[in-house]
Amino acid sequence: MGTLQSLFNAVTVIFIAATMFAAGLGATLPSLRAVLSNVPLLVLVLLANLVVVPLLGWGIAALFALPEAAFIALLLTASSPGGPFGAKLGMVQNGDVVAGAAVQVLLAAIGSITFGPTVNVILEAADVGGEVSLDVATLVLTVAVLQLVPFAVGLVVRHYAPSAAQSWHPVAAAVSNVTFLAVLAGMLVGNWRDVVALIGSRSLLAGFLFAVIAFALGTALATGPWERRTTMGGIAAVRNAGPALAAIGLAFGNEPAILGALAAVLLSGLAGAVPIAAVLSHHRRQKPAPGRVRNR
Repeated sequence: MGTLQSLFNAVTVIFIAATMFAAGLGATLPSLRAVLSNVPLLVLVLLANLVVVPLLGWGIAALFALPEAAFIALLLTASSPGGPFGAKLGMVQNGDVVAGAAVQVLLAAIGSITFGPTVNVILEAADVGGEVSLDVATLVLTVAVLQLVPFAVGLVVRHYAPSAAQSWHPVAAAVSNVTFLAVLAGMLVGNWRDVVALIGSRSLLAGFLFAVIAFALGTALATGPWERRTTMGGIAAVRNAGPALAAIGLAFGNEPAILGALAAVLLSGLAGAVPIAAVLSHHRRQKPAPGRVRNR
């Protein structure tokens, strides 16, 4: 089991690094500056991911009257923005990959700082769980190493060696796609007992609805073209598991019930978000190019 867990962790690291590297290879400095200087977009994205989505998680957990373990797991998930799967969903849906990658890294960095206080406020208000204390410096360093650095390296290659970036991008994208499927399979296989144990409960439905509604809210609370707005929707729907796992270990002693509920919430959330991205991708592939009229 230890070997399988180590392999899964390694594949996850490769997935995150390859996804962010591919996003960097496809970006340009002017396009990145345009995103990061778009104050209305950034304000709305921060509002959606740091305030609205955590409150949504609390509301769904209360509405479904989830057991304490699932309640805590959903709150931890909702309070942790900037998951690397969000950038991947931007690629899957053929959305605004540059904006998605830039915003996802920004949210992951800010979320490393806001996660603990946000969770503590909601847990106290909901009168469930205990106080969460995390090593913020470690979380920020993790975000920098796994997400910011690969994205920056890809961006530098694109700027100084565009021909190399053009040839490397398909390879990086292919690695990202393969490891994405491997991570999904690993999550399901590694946690199948926990997921099966929750079948018939409200926890899976709560995680599914949370992701779908978060996708809609993230899309609504964004500006710009439709492709950019739906990309922000995917960013909002997919949360960062790292801080949540750290919190379970530090504040809840790696309680199996909470770990199992977290896996179920994450998987059911992906089951809600990935099909939306796939439908958007299909629609965009079918859309005729400007100036062309589809044959009747």
